[in-house]
Amino acid sequence: MEGSFSEDSMSATTARTRTSGIDRTLQVMDMLAERRAPMSAYDIAKTVGAPISTIYRLVDELVEREMLSRGPDNSVWLGARLMRYGLIYRQRLDAFGRAEEEMKRLVAATGETVQICTRDGGMMLVVGMEEGPGHFQVASRVGTRVPLNWTASGRLLLGHLGDGERLAAFAASARPSATGIAETDPERLSAQARIDFENRLAVQFNASEYSVACIAAPIRGETGACIATISIVLPDRKAEERESELADAVRAAASAVERSLGR
Repeated sequence: MEGSFSEDSMSATTARTRTSGIDRTLQVMDMLAERRAPMSAYDIAKTVGAPISTIYRLVDELVEREMLSRGPDNSVWLGARLMRYGLIYRQRLDAFGRAEEEMKRLVAATGETVQICTRDGGMMLVVGMEEGPGHFQVASRVGTRVPLNWTASGRLLLGHLGDGERLAAFAASARPSATGIAETDPERLSAQARIDFENRLAVQFNASEYSVACIAAPIRGETGACIATISIVLPDRKAEERESELADAVRAAASAVERSLGR
């Protein structure tokens, strides 16, 4: 009916308002970062061309949430909460750089393909890979995403979570694999993930690809959470023959990354 609002149009309006608020926040942050010095809310508003009342209100909210800090002259600067976010982000970058170094050392030491993986929601994401010198190749390359329950790394990436959160994550993400071998029961996955994380080792045979095995170890951040994994991917028959040797090697590589991060 003319003059009325549908539920969809109201949702769209809400989304536009929310986006506008985010844009204003980013304008404030970007301006402070560009100037590299504290500014008054008035100066920020004038510089970005925003209504003064809007910026005053936004600055007050950001100060209250520690996204900004207020100086004695009432100027504002980036807050402690942003520092925490930045340190965590920096740690991830440092971890990835060190993991890449260990990945190359592990390939040289074992002669096998090595991958670095992280969690992307309900998926495991391959973010680094170094192939061994042989002819063995795997379908998963850098950028490949597969359900967490398909891989040894996927279990480790959830292993540090509390029981309820871990169970819920598997319940939401577990899918049958093409080989039909991957476990899909959330309770069994959750229990095994915790055991694997505590043992600092997970092994998976033929779950995501036929005749392919994965031997993985968790890389833990400063809070003890699994922020990434380093894993050896190889033919299943070779994994059976060398499992103990390769398990020690991949654990040692993960420990070396953690030590470089101060664990």
